[in-house]
Amino acid sequence: MITKKPQHKPDIRIGTLVSAGMKAPEYIRQIRPYGFESFSLTFWQTTKDVNWKKLAAELKEVLADSHAVISSLGVYGNPLETGPKDKETLQGWKEAIDHAHLFDCDIVAGFTGRLRNRPIDESMPRFRQVWTPLAKRAQAKGVRIAFENCDMGGSWQTGDWNIAHNPVAWEMMFHEVPFDNLGLEWEPCHQMVNLIDPMPQLPEWGRKIFHVHGKDATIYWDRVRKYGIRTSVHEDIARKSGSQGAKPFAYHRTPGFGDSDWTAIISNLRMVGFKGSIDIEGWHDPVMKGALEMTGQVAALKYLKQCRSDFVPNPEI
Repeated sequence: MITKKPQHKPDIRIGTLVSAGMKAPEYIRQIRPYGFESFSLTFWQTTKDVNWKKLAAELKEVLADSHAVISSLGVYGNPLETGPKDKETLQGWKEAIDHAHLFDCDIVAGFTGRLRNRPIDESMPRFRQVWTPLAKRAQAKGVRIAFENCDMGGSWQTGDWNIAHNPVAWEMMFHEVPFDNLGLEWEPCHQMVNLIDPMPQLPEWGRKIFHVHGKDATIYWDRVRKYGIRTSVHEDIARKSGSQGAKPFAYHRTPGFGDSDWTAIISNLRMVGFKGSIDIEGWHDPVMKGALEMTGQVAALKYLKQCRSDFVPNPEI
């Protein structure tokens, strides 16, 4: 009699981001059959009015007959400022940390926040004040905090949302709040569009990478060489201007449609011991959009699985 062995759980799952409203279970029910292995639930600025127990129970029901998981909860806002929405974001972080266990996940992700329109270094005292107690809160509950590396249109000197978009800022952040459960939600795109090579970051920062967003970029180096980066504007504005030089020099892309070698990325992640999820961040690609959105995401899912390679058990001798 042959005993059927349990299905192998991949060391790196490939999934997607899902807006975490109360319609998330129905959305996941529709796309799960495509083969997504994980789902990252994302909240924009607030978790107000979320029924955590109901949401978790409905998601468990949707995922019950699969091996798919909830990889992380994400709260994206500015918890360092003190406006009404900022306070909701800070409260949202606390609630997500407290309720992550209901989803059987141990990662809460999002932006660090920043003092608006101030240089990154001036945000550090406030970063320490807010994130030290949050790191302790998360540590007590077995939760890891992952900061996305998106600049949200900001720079070192100014911005509205996030300071965790530059390796120098990472050094400062983890010096200010030196907790092992504080890390990064990394993706190559946000480095590439700032003309930073993302690949050297993996051996240096890999052990701080807790979650990966599956998003890529295409860089038009001919435009960079001819026009630089300061004339780049949104595609709609460029079209109206009629100037080739006004076109963007970089585009956010779905994995498989951009410049990155994801086989190399996954290999480097494995080298530093990463075990977690690469969740595709859709809704940014200038080509695979609209009616082609899910076409692009499923193509990315298949591509990333190919880069990861299917598990094949070794012979038992």
